[in-house]
Amino acid sequence: MRLPHRAASPLLPRPDPPVAHRAVRVTAAACTGFYVFRYGFDQPVTATYALFGAIAVGVLARVEGGARARGRTLLLTLPFAWALVCLGTALAVHAWTAALGMVGVGFAVSFASVGGPRLVGLTTGLQLFYILPCFPPYAPDTLPQRLAGVTAGLLLLAAAERLLWPEPPPRDYRDRVRSAALALAGLADRAAAHCGGPPPTATGAVPDDATAADRARALLDDLRFSRIPLMERPAGPGAADRALTHCATTLQFIGAELLRIRRLGATGGPYPEAAALVATTAGALRAAAAGVRPDGPVPSAAPVETRIAAFDADRTSPAGGTDASDGPTGPTVARLALGTLALSAAEGARFLTLATRTSRRAPPPPDSTPPDQRPGPFWYAYEPTPMLWWRRIRGNLTPRSVYFRNALRTAGALGAARLVVGALDLTHGFWVLLATLTLMRTSAADTRITLRPALAGTAGGAVVTALLLIAVGEHPVFYAAALPPAMLFAFAFSPGLGLAWAQGTFTVVVAMVFTQLAPAGWRLAEARLVDVATGATIGILAGLCAWPRGGGHDLRRRTAELLDRSAAALSETVAVVTGSGPARGALQRARHSTLLTEALYAQYRSERHQPAGEGPNWQAAVLTGQHTVRGAEPLLARIPPGTAASGPHGGAALVGRAEQVAAAFRREGAALLDPAGFAAADRALAEALAALHEDRVTATRTPEDPVSLHTVDVTLWLTGLLDDLGRVHGSARAAPGGTPAPAERHA
Repeated sequence: MRLPHRAASPLLPRPDPPVAHRAVRVTAAACTGFYVFRYGFDQPVTATYALFGAIAVGVLARVEGGARARGRTLLLTLPFAWALVCLGTALAVHAWTAALGMVGVGFAVSFASVGGPRLVGLTTGLQLFYILPCFPPYAPDTLPQRLAGVTAGLLLLAAAERLLWPEPPPRDYRDRVRSAALALAGLADRAAAHCGGPPPTATGAVPDDATAADRARALLDDLRFSRIPLMERPAGPGAADRALTHCATTLQFIGAELLRIRRLGATGGPYPEAAALVATTAGALRAAAAGVRPDGPVPSAAPVETRIAAFDADRTSPAGGTDASDGPTGPTVARLALGTLALSAAEGARFLTLATRTSRRAPPPPDSTPPDQRPGPFWYAYEPTPMLWWRRIRGNLTPRSVYFRNALRTAGALGAARLVVGALDLTHGFWVLLATLTLMRTSAADTRITLRPALAGTAGGAVVTALLLIAVGEHPVFYAAALPPAMLFAFAFSPGLGLAWAQGTFTVVVAMVFTQLAPAGWRLAEARLVDVATGATIGILAGLCAWPRGGGHDLRRRTAELLDRSAAALSETVAVVTGSGPARGALQRARHSTLLTEALYAQYRSERHQPAGEGPNWQAAVLTGQHTVRGAEPLLARIPPGTAASGPHGGAALVGRAEQVAAAFRREGAALLDPAGFAAADRALAEALAALHEDRVTATRTPEDPVSLHTVDVTLWLTGLLDDLGRVHGSARAAPGGTPAPAERHA
C-alpha cells in the first residue's frame, strides 16, 4: 500500500529509449542467427559466431550515427572481421602463436583508433573477432562455418538497424559550426556599430550586447570536443575533418577578437574604415555558415581579402592611420588597437572561409606560404588522403601519444592473458581475454575500482546460473525460450544499473547460450567467475606496469612541454616578421604538440580524479597553445618577413619583448611541474605585460613610419597570448604600475 502524497518508485529505472531500442535490435539479430543455425541447420559453430558477432559489434562496440550510417559501418566492418577470424583460426595451432598474434592484433586494432572516433568505437568489438577463434580446438576445417556465422550476425544486425526503430541522424558537427558562425556574425554586426559605422541594414535590428555575447560564447562552447558525443567528433585524419576542426579553433579566435573590439570600440571610435572591415567580417561569417553545410554554396574568400587589402593600404598610407594630435596615450592607442583587432578578426574570417572550402573539398588556392615556413596552416588541403593517414600514424608512433601507449598496454595485457590461459588450460579462455579487454582502464586506479563491482556482479550471476542449472537441468527448450528476455534485460536495463548488474546478467546470458550448445553443469558458473577474476587481475597488473597513473600524471608534463613549444613558436614568429631569424619549424612542432596534448586531455577527462580545487586550468592551457598557432598563422601570411622592425630600436626591441613573453610561457610550464614556481610565473607574466604596454605606447609616437602598425599587430598578439596564459593558473593577476589585468585588457 502506497502512502499518500508519496510518488511510487519503480523497481527498475526506465531505460533511455535509444538504449532500449538498441537492445531490441541486438537481441533480435543475435537470437535470430543463433536459432536459425543451431536448430534450423544444426550448425552450432555457425550459430555461435552469428550470436557473438552481433553482440561484439552491437554491444561491446560503439556504432553511432543514423540508421543509414550504422548499416554502412557494419558492412564496412565485415572484411576486417573476416580477416581477424581467419587469423585467429590459423594461429590457434599453438598457445604461443596465438599469444603472439594477440599482441600484434591487440596493438594494431587499438592503435587504429588514431583514425578517428568511429574506429575507437569499433576497437573492442573487432578484438573479439580474433579472440573467439584463437582458442582450442584448433579446427581450420570449421573456418567456412565461422565466416558464415560472422557474416550472418553482422548482416542481421545491419537489417535490424534499418527496420527496428531506426536511429535518427544525430546533430551534425557542421550544424554546430554554422550556428556558432551565425552567432559571431551577429556579434560582428554589434562590434561594427561600436566602431562608429552605421548599423547594418541586412539583418535589421542589432541584438542587445550582452545577449549577443552570451549566445556567441555558449555556441562556441558547444564546439569543444568535450561537449560532443565521441562518435560525432570530426577527429579523423582526412582533410574534411581537419578543416572542420580548423573552423572550430578559428571561430574561437574570431570570437575573442570581436569581444575585444566591442569593449574597445567606444574608446577607439569613430573609425569608419574599421567598422566597414568588421562588417565585411560579419558577411564572411554568414557565407561560411551557409557554405559549411553540404547543400550550401561554397564560399569565396575574395570579398574579405579585398577589404583586408584596402584597409591595410589605408591605415599604412601617410594620410591614414592615426591622428597624432590625440597624443600617445589617449584615443590614438585605442584607435591603433582597434584597427589591429579588426584586421585580426578579418584575417580569422579569411582563414575560416578557406577552412570551410576545404571541408567541402573545393580546390584549394595556390599555397602562398614561403618555402622556409612550410608546411602552412592549410597544408592538409594539398595532401592526398593516404598521405594524411600516414602523417597521423607517424605522428603518433611515440610514447608521448596516448594512442600509442594505450595500444601497447592493450597488446601486452591481451598477450599475457592468452599465455596464462594456455598455461593454466582454462576451460573457457576467451572469457579471460574478454574480461581483460572490457574491464581494463587507462589507469591502474580506475581498473582496480572496476574490479569489485565486476567480481560481485559475476559472483551473483554465477550463483543464479548454478541454481538455474541445478533446478532446470539440461532442457535446451527452456533456455531457448528464456534467452531472448534475459538478453533483452541484460542489454536494456543493466547499463543503467551499473557494472555489477552488467556482469551478472551477462554471466546468465552466456550460460544460457552454452547450455544449448553442449551439456553444462553448475561448474560452468564457477569457470565464469574464475575467468573474470583472472582477466581483471591481468588488466590491473598491466596497468601497474604500463603508465599506471593514466592521463592525469602525464598531463602536467605534456602541458609544460606544450607551453615550451608555444614559447619557441612565438619567438620564431617574431624573429621571422622582424627579419632577425629564419623559420626553423617551431610552429609546426607547436602544432603537433597541441594535437598530442588535446588527445591526452581528452583521456584525462575520461578518468576518475580527485576534485580539482584550485588546480591548473588544463583546458585554458590547451587553448593557449591553439591560439599561439592560430594567431601566428595570419601574421606570417600578412606581414612580409623583416617589415615589423620599426621604432627607435628597430626589431631588436620587439624581439626582446617576445623573449619576455616566451619566458613567461616557460615559467608557467615550470610551475605546472613544480607549484612552488607559480610566484615566479606571476612575476614574469606581470613584467611581460608591463613591457608590452610600454611598446604599444612607443609605437604610437612614430606615425610617420607606416610599417610601425605591423609592430602594433605583433604586440597585441603577444598581449593576447599573455591574456590566455593568465587563465592557466586560475588566479587573478594584475600587472604593476596600473597595467590592467589580462582579463581587463582593451576594456
